[in-house]
Amino acid sequence: MLENYMGILMLNEREDNIKSLTKSRPIAAIPIGGRYRIIDFVLSNMVNSGIHNVGIFTNTKSRSLVDHLGSGKPWDLDRKTNGLYVFNLTSERSELRDIDVLNDNMEYIYKSKQDYVIISSSYMLCNMNYNEAAIYHEQSGSDVTVLYKKTNSGKSEYLSCSTLYINEENKILSVGKNIGSADKLNISMEMFIMKKSTFIDIVKKSKQTGYHNSIKTVIYEHILKFNVNAFEFKGYIKRIDSLKNYYTASMDMLNTKVTKELFFSNGLIYTKSKNEAPTKYFNGAKVNNALISNGCILKGKIENSIISRRVTVHEEVEIRNCIIFENCEIKKGCKLTNVIVDRNVSLGENTVLKGSDDFPVVIEKKVEPYQF
Repeated sequence: MLENYMGILMLNEREDNIKSLTKSRPIAAIPIGGRYRIIDFVLSNMVNSGIHNVGIFTNTKSRSLVDHLGSGKPWDLDRKTNGLYVFNLTSERSELRDIDVLNDNMEYIYKSKQDYVIISSSYMLCNMNYNEAAIYHEQSGSDVTVLYKKTNSGKSEYLSCSTLYINEENKILSVGKNIGSADKLNISMEMFIMKKSTFIDIVKKSKQTGYHNSIKTVIYEHILKFNVNAFEFKGYIKRIDSLKNYYTASMDMLNTKVTKELFFSNGLIYTKSKNEAPTKYFNGAKVNNALISNGCILKGKIENSIISRRVTVHEEVEIRNCIIFENCEIKKGCKLTNVIVDRNVSLGENTVLKGSDDFPVVIEKKVEPYQF
C-alpha cells in the first residue's frame, strides 16, 4: 500500500471539444454511468492503492464538484491527518497555469509527510492500482515515471494526445503528439510518479525562470535532462476530452466485460451516495440493456441507454442509445435516438430527436432560478 505517497489531481483539462457539458462544471464533475462522476475513478484508484492524502486543484467552475466531493467521506478521506484538500485555480486560462497555482500552495506540499507524489488528470477513465507502477518507479531509480497505454487504433482514438517514444529499457527518448497518421502508438496517460523533492524542484525552477506554465510541459520538454522512464498500463482506458469520447465511453459501460473491468477489476469505484426510492416500472415499460439508477419512474421503452437518478419516462416514449442525466422528464410520445439530455430538462410531448454515434444531440442543462 502506498502510504508514503500523496496524490495531486490537476483538473485544468482542456474543454474545447466538450463545452456543451462543461458550461457550469469541470470535466471531472460530468456525470457518467448513471450515478458516478468522472473524478470518482481516479480518486477511487488512489484510495484503493493506499493513498490517503489527495490534493485537488480545480478551476473556477467548481461548485458542483465541491458539492459532490464534500468532506471526502465516500472515499474514506474525511480524516484528521491527511485527507482531501481542494484548491481553486483563479485564472480563466487556468489550463495553462498550473505551475502558478502549485507554487502558490506549496505550503500544502511542504507540510505533507509523504516522500512521493503521483500527479494525474481526471479525464483518463480507468480502474488501476498504482502499487505496481510505484514499485517499478522506486526500483528503476528514475526521476520521473510516466504511465502510458499501447494502442492499435491511433488513427481514430486518442487524437491530440501526447505520444511517447520508448527504447527497450523503457526509457522515454522523446514526446510527440498523435495527429492520426499511425495506429500503433504509446499514449501518455498524463500520470506521473516522482519524489516530492523532485516535484518541488520542478515547480520552483519553472516559476523562477518563467519558461513553463505546466508541469506536464516541463517534464515533456526536458526528457533528456531528467531520467524519465515509462510504465505500461494494460487495462481499459478512455480519455474523456470530447463529446464523442464521452458518449463512446458511456456506451461501453453497457458492455458487461467493460463494466466488470472498469468498476471491479482493481477495486471498487466509490461515489457520493444519495438515498433514493427504488425505481418503479409500470405496465408497458420495456427495458433492454440499460443502466437504470434509483428514483426513476419508467413507463416507456428504453434500449441501450443510461438513465440517471430521478428520471421520469412517460407512456409511448422510445429511448435508444441515449444518456439521460438526473432529474429529467421525458413526456409522452417522445422519440430519442443518440441523445444526451443534461440535468433538470423536461422534454415536451412528441419531441423527436435523432443524433449519431459520432455526433450525439445534446440538450443542455437547465439552470433552476433561485427562489427568494
